[in-house]
Amino acid sequence: MIFDFLCKRKTVYLDPVLKKFGKVFQDNGFEAYLVGGAVRDLILNKPCSDWDVATNATPEQVMSLFKFVIPTGIDHGTVTVHFGHGEKKEEIEVTTFRTESQYSDGRHPDKIEYAASITEDLSRRDFTMNAIAVNLKDGRIVDPFDGQKDIRKKIIRTVGKPYERFMEDGLRPIRALRFASQLNFSIQKDTFSEIKNPDVIKKITSISIERFRDEFIKMLKSPKPSVGLKLMEETGILNIFIPEFIPCRGCIQGDGRGFHDFDVMDHLLYSCDGAPCAPEKYRIRLAALFHDIAKPQVKRVIRGEDGSDQFTFYNHDNAGAKVTEQILRRLKFSNEEIASVSHLVKNHMFHYESTWSDAAVRRFIVRTGLENIDDLFDLRVADVYGMHNNSVDLRYSSTSENLLELKERIEKITQKQNALSLKDLAVNGKDLIEAGIPSGKHLGLVLNQLFETVLEDPEMNKKEKLLEIALKI
Repeated sequence: MIFDFLCKRKTVYLDPVLKKFGKVFQDNGFEAYLVGGAVRDLILNKPCSDWDVATNATPEQVMSLFKFVIPTGIDHGTVTVHFGHGEKKEEIEVTTFRTESQYSDGRHPDKIEYAASITEDLSRRDFTMNAIAVNLKDGRIVDPFDGQKDIRKKIIRTVGKPYERFMEDGLRPIRALRFASQLNFSIQKDTFSEIKNPDVIKKITSISIERFRDEFIKMLKSPKPSVGLKLMEETGILNIFIPEFIPCRGCIQGDGRGFHDFDVMDHLLYSCDGAPCAPEKYRIRLAALFHDIAKPQVKRVIRGEDGSDQFTFYNHDNAGAKVTEQILRRLKFSNEEIASVSHLVKNHMFHYESTWSDAAVRRFIVRTGLENIDDLFDLRVADVYGMHNNSVDLRYSSTSENLLELKERIEKITQKQNALSLKDLAVNGKDLIEAGIPSGKHLGLVLNQLFETVLEDPEMNKKEKLLEIALKI
């Protein structure tokens, strides 16, 4: 009932900074409205921070009203205003009321004409839930396309005919799927049907890979990314941009041993759900989504001891790291992101047992990198979640017991300040050269051998002992 009331109200509360910002326009004879996702969030009673404002002032007039303005998209009627002081300083994107014509490139309108009113401006927007404005003068809501009604019913519907909206910009269908995942909304029947229209699919293929990647990341950061990812698979969009998933659908893993309830595709989707939801942890979700992607190419069937067929996927971790790198490079992720996610995929198959020696734990730390341990543990929990699409009870599961025990042992080792890299050795290359060992490839091999010695026995990390060993190698 409270939610229904919120979606039917005539006004919303505005942040004092926004009111002060709007007053600058009013004092100079202009209108200003909050638009876009921030309005939707206000109606949903969610906090919002990214503010977009629409106005009847031209970009040049906006630039004359404020001291700090950046012409970020002035050709399309948009500037960014830096408003306020100190911690309350905001970057507010301001766009002049406008109407748009054809989109020959599938993204930018061929021609922009300024509109006379906020209602005319809202008519060009993608979905009804995003075609609502709030007057900065008094907080009154302008909702010409019943966006509040659709928000109340949790429905994503285009403004006007879906085909026309989607043919204007090939990113809009992907945005619809992303919003479904973010907001847990359903897509209105006719709107969803047009996403699968061959003309619309062709338009989607014309968008830049960077625009797809950005929506893809936003989808991964949603509470339940499998919702949007399944819709992308159903519409064929996923196959356009990440065809490596195609063999995963129908690749059966369950062979009676109880490890998996799903094929590889669903396991990956549910594992992605099981990874941490924090926006800054989206790389773990990427790793969870790709960690078993190479299973179809390495799958083998063997005869079990009981005579039944069993499935093996030897080396899928290393093969998966290579496939992951190919995908992320094609999607133009940064080199650092590619290396980080691929590394997690490559190392996700570790099997810790209490019988591991301290030397084995130290080697595990060196192999995976101390900075990656927490992410790798989160990936392991996500993997287990994806096996049965159930949360892992970290209080009682054997998985958590092993991870907690390994984590405790890692903490003890790091507290002892054991040598965990070449720079931690008590000797360096200069010391070895002074001891008579020639520089070059051989010097590197000696240093690596000394490091292996110290990993096995940290007490050996003393300069005199290491020099003695080095001269004998």
